[in-house]
Amino acid sequence: MNEAALALVAEQAIGLIDLTRLDEDDTEQQIRELCQQAITPVGSVAAICVYPRFIDTVAKELGRLNLGQQVAIATVVNFPHGEHSVEQVEQDITAAIAAGAHEIDLVLPYRQLMAGNTDTALTMVKAAKAICIKGSACLKVIIESGELGHVSLIRQASELAIAGGADFVKTSTGKVAINATLAASEVILTSIRDSQKDVGFKAAGGVRTTAEAQQYLQLAKQIMGPNWVTPAHFRFGASSLLAQLLNSLS
Repeated sequence: MNEAALALVAEQAIGLIDLTRLDEDDTEQQIRELCQQAITPVGSVAAICVYPRFIDTVAKELGRLNLGQQVAIATVVNFPHGEHSVEQVEQDITAAIAAGAHEIDLVLPYRQLMAGNTDTALTMVKAAKAICIKGSACLKVIIESGELGHVSLIRQASELAIAGGADFVKTSTGKVAINATLAASEVILTSIRDSQKDVGFKAAGGVRTTAEAQQYLQLAKQIMGPNWVTPAHFRFGASSLLAQLLNSLS
């Protein structure tokens, strides 16, 4: 891919990024610095994704930067292992929305699914969706595709997330050995297409270069159509990708 083509990919991909920082030792200053990266020469990223305790920090910093109407605030729930109860998830989503979150990235109880328990996964997504509807929040369901491993499980998890009301199906937490892959993304995107529902896709973890981003964009266009790839339907969950995209622009 030549430099001009890379620049075009970078310009599109920047607007699709959920700029993410999810380290246990994150500080408020680091989160403010993350927010300051949200505006670029070709526009803003789609969202800032942080732990719930930093929602207010992000809201204040985006306000200071006059980005409050442009950049969504995303946070994580049942993260990263997917082992909380449905009741805990409901409480955490309620609190996050009250604090100012616009988007909820919920980890599906994937270990229970792997053990054959589909009921808890579906119940949790439905409960989360009900609260998100009340709070006008977007629900992204993380299926942890790298841990599921098998195509059949990735497909099943995607279908459960969609059936429960997910607005996006997201590959990964970024906290396991295998995160986003093109193979898993193809299964998820195909599940979305086959559902005929208005559901988006988020590739998270492991997408680090402009060339890699192009592969995911091209896959989505092939399966869902060229006009489908917008922030309303496609996101990258990333921390280091933005720097590479900006380098491709320059």
